[in-house]
Amino acid sequence: MTHGIGGSTALAELESLSPWPNKAPAIQPEERASRIAQARTLMASLGVDALIVTPGASLRYFSGLQWSSSERLLAWVLPRSGAPVMVCPEFERGSVLAGLAGDTGLRTWQEHESPYRLVADLLREHGANRVSLDPQASFFVAEGLRDALGAVPIVTASPVIDGCRMRKSPAELALMQQAMSMTLEVHRRAAAILAPGITTTQVRRFIDDAHRALGADGGSTFCAVQFAEATAFPHGVPGEQRLAHGDVVLIDTGCQVSGYHSDITRTYVFGKPSAAQSDVWDLEREAQQAAFDAVRPGVACEAIDRAARAVLERAGYGPDYLLPGLPHRTGHGIGLAIHEPAYLVRGDTTPLAPGMCFSDEPMIVVPGRFGVRLEDHFHVTEHGAAWFTTPAASLAAPFG
Repeated sequence: MTHGIGGSTALAELESLSPWPNKAPAIQPEERASRIAQARTLMASLGVDALIVTPGASLRYFSGLQWSSSERLLAWVLPRSGAPVMVCPEFERGSVLAGLAGDTGLRTWQEHESPYRLVADLLREHGANRVSLDPQASFFVAEGLRDALGAVPIVTASPVIDGCRMRKSPAELALMQQAMSMTLEVHRRAAAILAPGITTTQVRRFIDDAHRALGADGGSTFCAVQFAEATAFPHGVPGEQRLAHGDVVLIDTGCQVSGYHSDITRTYVFGKPSAAQSDVWDLEREAQQAAFDAVRPGVACEAIDRAARAVLERAGYGPDYLLPGLPHRTGHGIGLAIHEPAYLVRGDTTPLAPGMCFSDEPMIVVPGRFGVRLEDHFHVTEHGAAWFTTPAASLAAPFG
């Protein structure tokens, strides 16, 4: 039996869990103010007079407000000078004010009024001749703003938003570190409860309960549990699976701490691994390490993907996305969104810089048999990369 796999129960593991000690501090008002200042610097360099941010991770990043998109417009408007203003329905005033952080004005609209005209009037007051819009905004929001603004051009806010969010502060890194450490602990305990006949649903339920017990925001943000041939599909297949001896087990899960994500995958074998399973696992770990070792400030994101693929291609896998081999990018940015720019993939020439955070997951798929994905995250430092979590040591001891 692989070390650390099986031998316990869900009840025993959950009873021994308690809220995470030494919690990372929340983002402070001074940091939110510095984000706004940075956004304005980027706006000035792009000749943009106002930034409009709609519900989602970027809204939380700048304003502290957690809000879901709906058919009603809610928008945070940042002019080049003066306080930002939140535009929202009047009946949501109390909820919005309770969730805002920092010095933000408020303008509201009634159900029969046009929120787009309200935004347009606000922008005209500030003399905005060029407006940048959150790239995650709904199409109907973009169209409503275009109609209301007339000849005022609307451009994507990606350079502003990504320019702020891609490089994490020490406070953000600390929140992500807590989330990653919590999820790795949940992984270790999930491996311990495995037994013949356990279902993927039972494992997912345990993982959600364990994340909650440790104090994650709302339990698991996602959880994929795959056994045997289902592991050959990067995001699994529909239906229930039951565990049997000799099965490859792939678990990919994460949580949030103050909105910041974790996302870790572990793959191992329940029982004695075959020679083929061992060989692929070892190659996967080598490719993951090669990607990590290639990280340096100034290096293009696509070079990290290239480093991982070179390991696989030397072993006869691929090339490119051909199977058996690596069917997707090597990694993605992470922060307040689980997948965010930049990306470790061919064509993304974004230069790496200190504070950027990425997954490192060059999965190997052997169609019709199994897949192996090891996923940990790193942040870029002045000299290379630093892991948030220690990668799996070996197939025999995936948790050390």
